[in-house]
Amino acid sequence: MTTPPGDTQEHWEQIWLPQRPYATDDLLTGIYRMSRPKALVKRYIEANPQAMSNLLVVDIDHPDAVLRALWDRAGWFPNAIVENPHNGHAHAVWALSAPVIRTEYAHRKPLAYATAVSEGLRRAVDGDQGYSGLMTKNPAHRAWETRWITDELYALDDLAARLEALGHLPDTSWTRTRRRNPTGLGRNCALFETARTWAYRELRHHFGDPHGLATAIHTEVTTRNAEYHTPLPPNEAHTIATSITRWITTRSRMWHDGPTTYEATFTTIQAARGRKGGQASGKVRRQGLEGL
Repeated sequence: MTTPPGDTQEHWEQIWLPQRPYATDDLLTGIYRMSRPKALVKRYIEANPQAMSNLLVVDIDHPDAVLRALWDRAGWFPNAIVENPHNGHAHAVWALSAPVIRTEYAHRKPLAYATAVSEGLRRAVDGDQGYSGLMTKNPAHRAWETRWITDELYALDDLAARLEALGHLPDTSWTRTRRRNPTGLGRNCALFETARTWAYRELRHHFGDPHGLATAIHTEVTTRNAEYHTPLPPNEAHTIATSITRWITTRSRMWHDGPTTYEATFTTIQAARGRKGGQASGKVRRQGLEGL
């Protein structure tokens, strides 16, 4: 049953947090920031605030999207399903009981965990892999048929348990995979992890020059972000660059111990990797000889 527009807006405003979101009536003409009341009359709106995510949205590009979103979901139904009546495609929305923080002060493990859960939800319904997660169909707009399913707020652990039991939750190695075009919350995690790894090697050129290091990291983060099919907003990329810089200059032993210690440590690590590689190659050669 389609939920009446008035009831939908009341439910939606309780879980939708942005105060000045991106919004538009036509994605092809661009998205623009506007006040919350103005955004609520647009067809498409930003799903989450800039600093946190409390809604996990999956784009289901199939004519039976509603059935996919509801099938075998007892105990973890989406809060809302927002359907395009012309083709049956829909956005399914799950609301979290505790938002996941995305600022420079956030811990990365909860964000990576939320990313994995979001990917699990996508797999469970065969959702669109290319959906960025930034914009969603406005459930309160009359262009869509909205079904409000439940007011339940979900803990990540509860969703993860359901997804794992059905084999949809990606394993831990998935969260460390460096994909060129990650989507949704994965863009934030991937950009942070790849830029962080690069920055640890780059800092050797900036000892005693924190401003130079900050500039280099910001440039690298901006460049990597631009390579995504759907880049993060510039302010989020800036936040990630600031977070990496702050951690290195205030907490990293590599930075505080100075260039001499850094070079010695780097040389030791490279030598250990060389020995490990040599041992692996020797083992392969021995196995080959034994098979002759």
